[in-house]
Amino acid sequence: MMRFSIITITYNAAAALPRTVDSVLAQAWPHVEHIIIDGASTDATLDVARDYECRSRETGAGHNVIITSEPDNGLYDAMNKGLDKATGDYILFLNAGDFFPDAEVLTVVAAKACGEQMSHEKRPAVVYGDTDIVDSEGRYLYPRRLRPPRRLNWRSFMHGMLVCHQAFYARTDIARAIHYDLRYRYSADVDWCIRVMKAAERQGLPITNTGTTVACYTEEGQTTLHHRASLKERYRVMAYHYGALPTLLMHCWFVLRNFIRKIRF
Repeated sequence: MMRFSIITITYNAAAALPRTVDSVLAQAWPHVEHIIIDGASTDATLDVARDYECRSRETGAGHNVIITSEPDNGLYDAMNKGLDKATGDYILFLNAGDFFPDAEVLTVVAAKACGEQMSHEKRPAVVYGDTDIVDSEGRYLYPRRLRPPRRLNWRSFMHGMLVCHQAFYARTDIARAIHYDLRYRYSADVDWCIRVMKAAERQGLPITNTGTTVACYTEEGQTTLHHRASLKERYRVMAYHYGALPTLLMHCWFVLRNFIRKIRF
């Protein structure tokens, strides 16, 4: 049976973590390894995580909860630690405050990944879906503005990060070979997703759309808090992968498109 490695990064996230772990515990799919990488929190985050670990055992959900807590060098360093610990077939990063919209998400992803009893070697390199945006209390706000294309490849991100990181399931054997680049503070996830999809193309592996919403993403994240720095860094990522001139022209189009949108409304 397919096994998922869900990786959750926390730091002083006692208020946000419960809705994340509760949504994982509620999944109908039983084969889950939930890795919580904590950055030496000073609040009750570890209490929440340990309580969740106990509840997981008591309910017989079949989850294997792994908790580590130690200082790190930032979000992406912690994500690399999670990658190194993952043993499931597919990896998903679901950070504190983010959650699954319903109990069937992993079942749907597993069905798409397995296809018609295909061998592990031929399974999709990536399975992805849509994302809803929620507020800091977990209340629905709106669908994510950038929507996933019906068919996705590494060139798709030329038009922006069309798939939210929390809706991007990567095959573990591919993902573990591609660590997050710690030179980036805010956009290493964009770079990582592109490199995973490039690996998919090199290996001739499909990238599969679930056609449904698979994640709820909390709006107040690092990218939102450091919007300008994030945009500059994302430009660097895109220029590296797609070339300086195409990236410049695409961003000129972004500016023009936003201008036209403001005029219309």
